[in-house]
Amino acid sequence: MKHAAVAVLAIALTACAASQNATAVAPDAPGFLLGLWHGFIFPVAWIVSLFVPKVAVYAVPNNGGWYDFGYFLGIVVFGVGARKSVTKVVYRDRGGPIIDASARRIDG
Repeated sequence: MKHAAVAVLAIALTACAASQNATAVAPDAPGFLLGLWHGFIFPVAWIVSLFVPKVAVYAVPNNGGWYDFGYFLGIVVFGVGARKSVTKVVYRDRGGPIIDASARRIDG
């Protein structure tokens, strides 16, 4: 009974998912490649959009999922989220006793 309730709830929640009419998207709407480009230039576009009202960081209308996927990859992989630097680990001596950790033979 519990599994049936979960299944009914899952089906009911899928009814809330956003959908888009396929004919509502223009053939020349921005797609994957423009999404990738817009994601890559996001930091610059965001700063410019603060001062210029006609500049947006996201193209509307677009062709949907492929534009979103390109936008995500542009930000995370190629843009702001891409870290090419090596993280250095720094150890700090806290002033405790110095422990000699070299191996020694103990003769009994």
